[in-house]
Amino acid sequence: MGMKRKPRTAMALLLTAVMALSAAGCSSGNNAKGNSDGTKETNTGATDTPAATLSADEPGWKIDTSPITFDWYLNFSWFPNKWGVDPTSQYVTKKTGVDINFIVPAGNENEKLNTLIASGKLPDFITLGFYEDAIKKIIEGDLALPLNELADQYDPYFYKVSDKDKLNWYTQEDGNVYGYPNSSSSPADYEKYGENYVSNQVFAVRKDMYEAIGSPDMRTPEGFLNALKLAKEKFPDVNGQPLIPLGLHEFGVNGNDSLEGYLQNFLAIPREKDGQVYARETDPEYIRWMKTLRQANQDGLLAKDIFIDKRPQMEEKIAQGRYFAMLYQRTDFAAQLGTIYQQDPSKTYIAIDGPSNTNLDQPTLDGPAIAGWTVTLISKDVKDKARAIRFLSYLNSEEGNKDLFLGEKGVSYETIDGKDQFKPEVFDLMNKDRSAFDKQYGSSFTYWMMQNTNITDQWAPKSVEPFKQLEDWTRGKATSTSTFQQIDPTGNSPEGIIATKLKELRGKTIPKLLMASSDAEFDKIWTEYLAKQKDIGVDKFQAYQQKKYEENKVKLAQ
Repeated sequence: MGMKRKPRTAMALLLTAVMALSAAGCSSGNNAKGNSDGTKETNTGATDTPAATLSADEPGWKIDTSPITFDWYLNFSWFPNKWGVDPTSQYVTKKTGVDINFIVPAGNENEKLNTLIASGKLPDFITLGFYEDAIKKIIEGDLALPLNELADQYDPYFYKVSDKDKLNWYTQEDGNVYGYPNSSSSPADYEKYGENYVSNQVFAVRKDMYEAIGSPDMRTPEGFLNALKLAKEKFPDVNGQPLIPLGLHEFGVNGNDSLEGYLQNFLAIPREKDGQVYARETDPEYIRWMKTLRQANQDGLLAKDIFIDKRPQMEEKIAQGRYFAMLYQRTDFAAQLGTIYQQDPSKTYIAIDGPSNTNLDQPTLDGPAIAGWTVTLISKDVKDKARAIRFLSYLNSEEGNKDLFLGEKGVSYETIDGKDQFKPEVFDLMNKDRSAFDKQYGSSFTYWMMQNTNITDQWAPKSVEPFKQLEDWTRGKATSTSTFQQIDPTGNSPEGIIATKLKELRGKTIPKLLMASSDAEFDKIWTEYLAKQKDIGVDKFQAYQQKKYEENKVKLAQ
């Protein structure tokens, strides 16, 4: 139905999969540096600077580089790094005076975020997926400050380093902008950089196994089921553990990304028909493939693991080569892929043509789009308004992007053959062991909160194997989905509540469809599902989507 969060699709922009976020495991916030009693660190001088001394052309952060520590909440339990461990973050702190204490949820992100929102006090900076319901709650609860007001008062340079299209996109009904995106590409960016754009979405298979079963065509339901069956027969286990024939994104309360947007994109299901937003899940091509997966489950080709594993468990099993095939996001397993490739290149994962529609049309994959991947907000309780907006401007600027991408000159990059680029040994470690790289160098967007790969492309190294093959497979298949972004109702509005219920209904229904004992039972569950959607108010939901879609068309035409 297209109302699903689109996790990290914007990361597709990363022109080399090695820049993928490094692994894994949950890390919890280390609050050691913060003032846990809620007192504010005072920082004299900065906030008293009269706006007159500021310039729209000069970075405001240079006015005050005295030491200050900001608490920065990242709504991603898998984020593994701490600021100040590596030379890149140390360099940024030395230059700007800003130190960061990351707060990262140990478990369920929504629980932690809801607790923070309920407390009425948020950490200085907040970064979360643009698709999160919580953004609306934060804005409606007056818990974040308008970035435009902060910029007007303390750092007009913010406007010089921010994209008008993106500010316009994120302007709320009250005329203010509360969050700025990373990894965002507007239609204008497509015109300028589009030929380099790739997608994250791939159908990948373990190369040695795929070749051993004769490299079959997996585009049709019959070919797909047959390949899973052959793989399971030929390789019942991997190092003493059962083979998992098909890997998918994790099943969550709201559904499964692989079985919604990804599969629909692979089947090239349109997002609109005759100017009307299309409920993609109702498409016969989609139903046909969901029934194929139901059959796969009946034939013992969907392992139990896939219904319960979360990303850390998946990463562990990918590293062990347990999956034959995956409908997944290449950047999410880049770290594991690098490790596998070091150990045995024949066991690497390669992208192949996956599930297709009856016409065998090319997939229409998510490319970079205007909403980006995450948005960053500044809390109303921020300890220093001036320093906060100035630091945000720095991160957003070409200078800040260069610092966090290339790191410090002489440490992780040099000017080689007239071009600023990673030193060879640095790039080598990045490809071999991303998590060691993060700690040893901390560049290549280890800290991605404001990353703008349209800027850093000029310094990006050419992709190498095993990442290159997966990335190249997506070339020419990435499409801009900007017009359809953020058309779902969120928050506590009547439509927002309907949307939440529809997502939860879908989350409950998808596993039931796969576990149905026959096509007839699948049809029965499906019919009930559509009836329940009607009862919840799917018509109101779709009317809202349509209205937003039409507004987006106007917004983007400007």
